[in-house]
Amino acid sequence: MNPTEDPQAFFFIFIFSKMLLFLRNLFHTSCRVSSLRVRPKYPSSSSLSNSSFINASSSPLVWFTSFFCSIRFPFVTKSNPEMLPQNLNVESLSQIVQHDYWDDPRIVDVFGSALAPIWVSRVLVELRKDPNLAFKLFKWAKTRTRFCHTTESYCVLVHVLFVGRMYIDAHEVIRELVLLSRGLPGFDVFDGLWETRNVCRPGFGVFDALFSVLVELGMLEKANECFLRMRKCRVLPKVRSCNALLHGLSKSGNRDLSRRFFKDMLGAGISPSVFTFNIMIGYMCKEGDMETARCLFAQMKQLGLTPDIVTYNSLIDGYGKVGLLDDSVCIFEEMKDASCEPDLITYNALINCFCKFEKMPQAFNFLREMMRNGLKPNVITYSTLIDAFCKEGMMLEAIKIFIDMKRVGLSANEFTYTSLIDASCKAGNLSQALKFRNEMLDAGVSLNIVTYTALLDGLCENGKLEEAEGVFNEVLNSGIIPNQEICTALVHGYVKTKKMENASEFLKEIRGKAFKPDLLLYGTIIWVLCSQNKVEEAVLVISEIKDCGLKANHFIYTTVMDAYFKRGNTNEALNVLQLMLDNDIEVSVVTYCALIDGLCKKGLVQEAINYFQKMSDIGLQPNVAVYTALIDGLCKSNCIEAAKELFNEMLEKGMIPDKTAYTALIDGYLKHGNLEEALSMHRRMKEIGMDLDLHAYTSLIWGLSHLGQMQQAKAFLDEMIRKGIIPDEILIVSLVRKYYELGNVDEAIKLQNELRNRGSCDNSNGDGLMARTVLVLLSNSSSGKDML
Repeated sequence: MNPTEDPQAFFFIFIFSKMLLFLRNLFHTSCRVSSLRVRPKYPSSSSLSNSSFINASSSPLVWFTSFFCSIRFPFVTKSNPEMLPQNLNVESLSQIVQHDYWDDPRIVDVFGSALAPIWVSRVLVELRKDPNLAFKLFKWAKTRTRFCHTTESYCVLVHVLFVGRMYIDAHEVIRELVLLSRGLPGFDVFDGLWETRNVCRPGFGVFDALFSVLVELGMLEKANECFLRMRKCRVLPKVRSCNALLHGLSKSGNRDLSRRFFKDMLGAGISPSVFTFNIMIGYMCKEGDMETARCLFAQMKQLGLTPDIVTYNSLIDGYGKVGLLDDSVCIFEEMKDASCEPDLITYNALINCFCKFEKMPQAFNFLREMMRNGLKPNVITYSTLIDAFCKEGMMLEAIKIFIDMKRVGLSANEFTYTSLIDASCKAGNLSQALKFRNEMLDAGVSLNIVTYTALLDGLCENGKLEEAEGVFNEVLNSGIIPNQEICTALVHGYVKTKKMENASEFLKEIRGKAFKPDLLLYGTIIWVLCSQNKVEEAVLVISEIKDCGLKANHFIYTTVMDAYFKRGNTNEALNVLQLMLDNDIEVSVVTYCALIDGLCKKGLVQEAINYFQKMSDIGLQPNVAVYTALIDGLCKSNCIEAAKELFNEMLEKGMIPDKTAYTALIDGYLKHGNLEEALSMHRRMKEIGMDLDLHAYTSLIWGLSHLGQMQQAKAFLDEMIRKGIIPDEILIVSLVRKYYELGNVDEAIKLQNELRNRGSCDNSNGDGLMARTVLVLLSNSSSGKDML
């Protein structure tokens, strides 16, 4: 049977549902935040004994009767006597509140009842014509022990205060209610205010105030939800309030919600202001979305809004930061055509973007124009120019501007000093960097984490680890939290100086502090381990990279592959290549260079050629290093013609062979007795201004001596020594041996004496070298014995 068809059943269901609602409200009331209450004086026992109201905790009867009183009547604007106890009317209540008669038995009885919170909301309605009294009663009631206002009382009071134009007080009450509502699941402030809106004459500024409070408290998503509810109820916030939300969303970086709210705002019929568009254009410019910024700029003008200096400055800065310098200048010219005078911010933005993209002459043109227009450069202007010169390595010019900046009475900021310290460190001038640091401290400018990182990195690059550790401790003592960059710089310093134990200990220490090394740092650690022939440890580090959720790149794998080749473990090296392919890791030209070089050094030239030919199949073009590695391998394998073909192929492709390629061919030609081709390659090196190094001279001298061309070999030796290149012991022994083999003992002794006198080898080494040469000759040549 349908309950609605049976009046008795319907009545009991209605009563039961109301009872559940009452119990829920009572539970929420008892769970309200206690921090908002202040303990008042207790009423006298006599007052309570004479009260016509029974305390709710003293009798179950009151619980039952209170339930019936909780069935609420709709708010009306006319006073209803039944809303108050019989012995308490509006006039007497006003007198009690106005004169602070809080011990009056009538008011004591009301607040001694479990229904007090409900009566208060009714009383606030009755006092709506005197908002000050209503607010006074509300504040006093909060001080009562075990009393909590209902959410309804808060909402009623807000409306009363708003009608009384007590906007600041209303704002604070809304703020308090919003904060309290966080602990009340199922309650929505907007709903409460909407249901009580007819307490006073209809007014919708309350909802705009709620919207503003949500924005102020940083509850941006809640504010957006509130806006959607307001739009549905056709109660729209002011454009100023909407701008505040847009500003908050842009600062929080919530790009999608910013765009959506802007669209909803316009769709609701709210007319945007210039400030509205400035917020959106500025945000899009910071995000680098210049296309959207430009569209907003056009839309703004279509709506009849005149862009102001903030609009133009945002666009100029935005275009400049993404490198669209011509567009920046176009906006600048449009700005002047619109009779909007550029200010210091405008010129600083232009100077900064042109400096950033190394267009210093144009930057100085804007500086001159700025000064012609009567605008004086400020700290930002000077700091921008100083930073630009520092990045160009033009320290003298940077210091001149720094001195001029102080001359005109401007104080450098942390950005200025950081640029100078960083540039000094990179130039290897640590004394100057430390001087700037001391000057910075003397001027009362605190070092920030960027400054500390630049200084520490400079010390590490120059091997001054103790001083670098001192800087790091200074960071800790200053209360600055070290970031990943400064930690990475210190680890790099340990790694560079081969202090791997220190690096490991430091990494263990900072990992417990949520520090995660990046791939650059891991790559450096692996490079050092591989250079120390600790390939197994390097492989373990790659596993650690995976455990950290990172993916090792081709540089890391190539380093390990190269280390395996250098150890002679060809199979392991090729396994690394296969691992890269299996894991879809990019195989670069650098990888193939290490692969081909490793195979050639193991004499596996044909395999190297096969990989060389595969490069074009996967879209990689061999570079000079790849060609050189294969040319060297071919020469060492006596494939001189194939090497020459590769060399010519390089030239045809417009590549410039390096010394190693020339030296490999010279060495190969001489080993094959082709003196003319070898000397031809030497002449070509001289023609392009390429100087011979130790390896090239050694190949020439060794090859010529073995071909019996001792005079030319000796001439190259003399040339080599004149250039300050010291021949090694093997080369000298080789020459001396050849002189003895040819029977030129006098020339051998003369060569030894010349080398000793020239200081090409010290006396002790010279004597030892002669002794070793004689022993070699005695052991390998019977003719040597006869000659001696």
